[in-house]
Amino acid sequence: MNGASREALAAARENLNALTDSTSVDATVLADELAAVTALLDREVSLRRVLTDPAQAGEAKAELAGRLLSGQVGGAAVDLVSGMVRSRWSRSRDLVDALEELADTADLVAAERAGALEDVEDELFRFGRTVASSSELRAALTSRTASRTAQTELLHTLLGGKARPATERLVTRLVGQPRGRSLEGGLEALSKLAAERRDRSVAVVTSAVPLSDWQRERLSAALASLYGRQVHLNLDVDPDVLGGIAVRIGDEVINGSIADRLDEAQRRMAG
Repeated sequence: MNGASREALAAARENLNALTDSTSVDATVLADELAAVTALLDREVSLRRVLTDPAQAGEAKAELAGRLLSGQVGGAAVDLVSGMVRSRWSRSRDLVDALEELADTADLVAAERAGALEDVEDELFRFGRTVASSSELRAALTSRTASRTAQTELLHTLLGGKARPATERLVTRLVGQPRGRSLEGGLEALSKLAAERRDRSVAVVTSAVPLSDWQRERLSAALASLYGRQVHLNLDVDPDVLGGIAVRIGDEVINGSIADRLDEAQRRMAG
């Protein structure tokens, strides 16, 4: 997103945080309702264009959204959507993308309240690795001919009782409503969103052998100093790394041996 859409999304995030700070709001229900609105506007292109038309007054668009959604979703969801359509969006699709993010965030809020946010973040990462390593599983979950019911049942078999409820809900919604995203890309985005909820970055660390506790602590401390914020390590093992490590944070990839990269990190901190 850029320009007006970035500002509108920032305002929507603040409104969601204000709503979910109240324990009277059921975050899981809110997530379902926002996901339903996302699906509606993703499907109804003409409607979302009307709701993001810069030539229309914001209050008029908010009133239209309220009339359409009242009785279909709860008051919290209506208030959020009404506030969003009052804002200016660079593209009509940006509104749908923002709603989808808020739905996912609401599920993460529910996990946070349950003290399970770190578990959800880890489970999303590990499920992403499972998908990446199994072409059969990926095919089953992304098939356009498979029924949604069959895919949901498969996910419940894989995750039900083994992962946190929020993880299963997030993955099930991603599979059911991919909206043009790859499964791997969607899982990575969810993991990043969970990390942002915890106010930290995620480093995907691939090493030839499992890192020791000392190595993990040293790497985490060095990365935190470099980036000026806490960095969570998602660890993966790949013998092809040949004794070194690869660290990816967002779009930045750092390759090299553990000792070399840590020495470089220390030099950069000293400079």
